[in-house]
Formats: sequence, structure tokens, C-alpha cells
Amino acid sequence: MFDKILIANRGEIACRIIRSARALGVRSVAVYSEADARAAHVELADQAVAIGGPAPRDSYLRGDAIIRAALDTGAQAIHPGYGFLSENPDFVTQVEAAGLVFIGPSARAIRAMGLKDAAKALMQEAGVPVVPGYHGANQDAGHLAGAADAIGYPVLIKAVAGGGGKGMRLVERREDFAQELQSARSEAATAFGNDAVLVEKFILKPRHIEIQVFGDGVDAVHLFERDCSLQRRHQKVIEEAPAPGMTPEMRAAMGKAAVRAAQAIGYKGAGTVEFIVDGARGLRPDGFWFMEMNTRLQVEHPVTEAITGVDLVEWQLRVAAGEALPKTQDALTITGHAFEARLYAEDVPAGFLPATGRLEHLRFCDAARNDAGVRAGDDISPWYDPMIAKIVTHGATRRIALKQLEAALGNTEVAGTVTNLAFLGALSRHEGFQAGQVDTGLIARDIDALTHEPDLQDWQIAAAAAFAIELPRCTDPLAGFTLGAAIWQDVALDLGDAPVGDVRIAVTGASRARVTLDGREISVRAEGAGLRVEGAPGLVRGCCAHGRITLFGTVPRVLWLRDPLLREGALAAGADLVLAPMPGLVKAVFVVEGEAVEIGTRLAVLEAMKMEYTLTAARAGLVAELLTREGAQVEAGAALVRLEDGV
Repeated sequence: MFDKILIANRGEIACRIIRSARALGVRSVAVYSEADARAAHVELADQAVAIGGPAPRDSYLRGDAIIRAALDTGAQAIHPGYGFLSENPDFVTQVEAAGLVFIGPSARAIRAMGLKDAAKALMQEAGVPVVPGYHGANQDAGHLAGAADAIGYPVLIKAVAGGGGKGMRLVERREDFAQELQSARSEAATAFGNDAVLVEKFILKPRHIEIQVFGDGVDAVHLFERDCSLQRRHQKVIEEAPAPGMTPEMRAAMGKAAVRAAQAIGYKGAGTVEFIVDGARGLRPDGFWFMEMNTRLQVEHPVTEAITGVDLVEWQLRVAAGEALPKTQDALTITGHAFEARLYAEDVPAGFLPATGRLEHLRFCDAARNDAGVRAGDDISPWYDPMIAKIVTHGATRRIALKQLEAALGNTEVAGTVTNLAFLGALSRHEGFQAGQVDTGLIARDIDALTHEPDLQDWQIAAAAAFAIELPRCTDPLAGFTLGAAIWQDVALDLGDAPVGDVRIAVTGASRARVTLDGREISVRAEGAGLRVEGAPGLVRGCCAHGRITLFGTVPRVLWLRDPLLREGALAAGADLVLAPMPGLVKAVFVVEGEAVEIGTRLAVLEAMKMEYTLTAARAGLVAELLTREGAQVEAGAALVRLEDGV
């Protein structure tokens, strides 16, 4: 076994690897960018080495700096985690040339699966079923359009070097193909440095089921399946294992196909073979097709660990150190059911836009496994993926595990940035999902219901007012009184852009207050860090930071202390200015000053957090002023285009 390894990654996966290494008595070296100097993985590791600036290309993608850090610290091996350099065969070659061990597959195996078209051809040779499509080298737009016609719409355009939904576009009509092809190529070129695409038949009711494989370079086993069908924009949201409705016959067929795939390339380490499944006919051994193989550890690996009792990172270290596979296929079994929900800093109603901000408060449910790479007080950086944590539950049955997930989400508390926590909670309560009726279109079909915010209750407004004056800290029995009378104060609250009634509050003693809302009175009492509010179903927890009041619970809510000057300025600007929704790079500008635009006209493309976002005109008018240029780096809220009424 190694004495020391270097982890060429950051965030929750770096923390995860450090913990498994420590359990084996292996010391760890972290690397970090300027933006991550005080990150959790840096403090958790035994040593840490700075490797460059905040942009990934200046730090986590600098293979030379990472290898030098490993050599300088006496590390014997490098674990790549996932993302960044984890599937870069040239990096593997450089690591081995430096006399270090790469904890993962060979460069040859990564190359074999790195291009989707070549990988599908290889899988066909190995007897693994593949989706009908065009995977050829001819990238002429007309040829690709003809291939799409031959396959039959709807089709899916996918970057051959892609992953994570980048460079992927669904095309339902022939007339949209050219524009979607251009968009997919642009995003693919940015994300992977390769704009080549393939075209595949789109399965109308698809399920995304993947098989965890593990090899030692000669032999391979599978650790059963994960269902990753709950997705938005081709990004996974909640994963589970095993897959609902899975039959022994189909599990055996998929497992056998995945092992054949791994053996065909002499695979070593943890990998995932992803299949698209036709859910319209139920789970049948003849209804699944190979999509791609991820030659690394996956984000959702904890659900496999939960149902098998296997520590996959431990297996990675042991096999990389020269040991044989720790278990044979016959020794691997499934126990219970597991779910993983990905908690992100993102604005769901705005189209799942990634968000930034400081985590003023962060508290997880102790009954769940919480793989996190951030802590309270940390910043969600614009430079990296905005994941806060992976929340994992495991129970004897699917129903029990899902109830545990629902409870864990309801008891998770985050304040300081917008998150998808309420959305995840709504998804865990979704009737179809609870029944196991999942497919990749579920979220898109029911997005309105999943993002619906119930009406704000009076007790929530009263609680917000009490947190705004920090009632839990008010322990003086005479606080709030003058000459024996309670002092009333106005609390101006907003829910989004709308003011919330006429709210007043008076402290009536130690940890006690009365709130009036449009003349109705509500009593409030602090209990520890929470509140007992008249009409509330239980203890109310929350916090107020920088004018943002967050109420935690099953359906978390955010209210704001009103700043009239800020509001008036925002309303005045909002009618005419197109603002950057997050920090990013202006990838393209499509209009010029003086140009007439209609509602929905594309104005610019912003590249941020590994994705491209198209900014459109919210109203008709003229482009009065361009306030940015192609290639500019802008901050969140920066004005990019100013519109004015047409002449």
C-alpha cells in the first residue's frame, strides 16, 4: 500500500478521498488554487500545495504543476477524483513517466472510451448493444443533417468528447437542426476543445441506468446498477440504487454487458458504463443500449457503496497498489436501497442558473451521509461547480430510504445563497417518483408543480420579523420596553419583488414578542436558536444575514428586509438593462448598437460554471448601448446591453 498520495482535485470528492486514505493509514497531499486557499479539502489533508490561479486552466488543469507537487512532497501516486484531469490520457502518461502511479485506468483505456463514436464502435465489436445513430468522421453539416433524416426525428446531437450534458442538444424538428448543431459544436469546443459531434435516435421515454464496474486490468466485476433518470438539462439531480422495477434477468444482462465493456479495454479501477433504457415497455433485457463509459469514479458512487457495503475509493487504492480485486462477482450482493440528492447553489426558477454567495449558515441532518466540500462561512466560487453537498440515505426498502431522504432534506439548513433545496424536497415528494415511475423527462414535464411556491403563511411572516430583530438573542426581560410600555417597530419585508403586508413587532420580555400583520396579532417565543410561533406546525428555525431572512424546513423560504433605495434603482434599471445573472465570460455578442430587437431575440452568450447561457431581450426595442464585448470577464449583475424604445 502507498504511504502518501496526492489528490488532483478539490471540493467534496477530495475530502471523500482523504477520509478513505486516512482509514488505510495513507497520508494525503491536497493541491489548491488561489480561490481555494482556505477550502475544506486543504485543511483536511496532511499537506497542501498551491498550484496557481483560480481559473481551472491556471491550477487544477495544470498537469505539470500537479506532478511536481507530488514529487516534491514524496507522494507515490496521484488520485484524480472526477472532472478536471481524471479522464485525460496525456496526463496519465505524464504521471507514469514521472515514476508515479495513476490511481485509475490506463491511458489506452481512457482513449478507447474518450470519444463517443469510437467507443460505440468498440462496444459493437464486443457484443454490447448500442443506440442507432451516426458515429462517423464526416462532420459536414449537410451530411449530419442527412444522417438525422435517415435516423428519424427526434434525434440527439452529442459531442463525441462530451459529458455532463455539455455539447448536447435535443432536436425534434428538421428545421431546427442547423441552429442546434451550431450551438452544440460551440459548447463542445469550449468545454472539450473538440467540436465533433455524433447524432443518435432519441428514445421517447428514456431511463438512464448505469452499471458500476471495477477492474484490475485483467478481470472485472460489476457492483450492480444505479438509476440516474431524474435529470435537468442532462445533469443528474437524484440518483438511486438499485433501479426501481429492475428484474433479475435484466440486471444480469446489463451487468454482463458492462463487464464485457470493461474487459474489452483491459480496464483497471472504478468506472461506469452508462445505458439508455426504453422505459415505455418496462425493463426488458432487449431494451437497453450503451451510451458511454465514464473512466473514473462517479459523483453518485455513494449509493453503490451504500447497497454493497464496499468503499470504492479503498478498492481504487488497493488495486492501484497492485492487489487483486477485493471481491469476486459471487461475493457481491445488494442490501436495501439508497438515494443521493445533489444540493447545489443554483436558482431553480431562473432555469437552474448556478449561483454564488457566502454560506452564512450550513447545517446537515445527522441521520444522512453528507459528502460536502464546503462549510459555514465558505464562499461558493464562480470558478467551479456550485455543488454544496451530496445527501445520501440508505434504508431496508425503497420506501424507507425515500422517506429518509425527504426527512434529511427537510432538516438541511442553508442560508446565504439561493439553492435547489426546496426543489429537491418537492421532487422527493413527487407522486410518480415515489411510485418508482421515473424517466429522464419527468422533471421537465412537471417543472411547474416542482417549482411552485405555496402561499406564505402568517406564521412564516411573523417568524421572519422575529429573526430580523434577532429575537433568539434577546434575553433581557426588560428589552423592548420604555416606561412600562412595549416599543413597536415596523419591519418592512419583501417576498421577491412584492412587499409583505404591514408588519410590526414588539419585544414583550426575554425571548418573547408580539407581531401584528395587517392588524392581526401573533405571539412569538424564542426556544434555543429557533422560534415557537402561534399557528406554526413546530419549532421554526431560520437566520437573518445581510438583510436576507431564510426560514428553514420542508419548504424553505427567503424574505428580504426592504431597502427602498436599492429597490427603486433595481426597478428603474430592470426595464432597460440586460444583466449578467452570474460571473462569467462573454462568449459571443449577437447584436450591434441601433439594432431593432423583438422579445426573445438572442443578445449574447455568457459562459459560466462550465455551461453556456443565452441572454435574450425581455422586450422589444432598440439596442441603445452595448456595455460589454466578446471575451470580456464580467461580474454577476453587470449591465451588458441597454435597450430603449424604438423610433
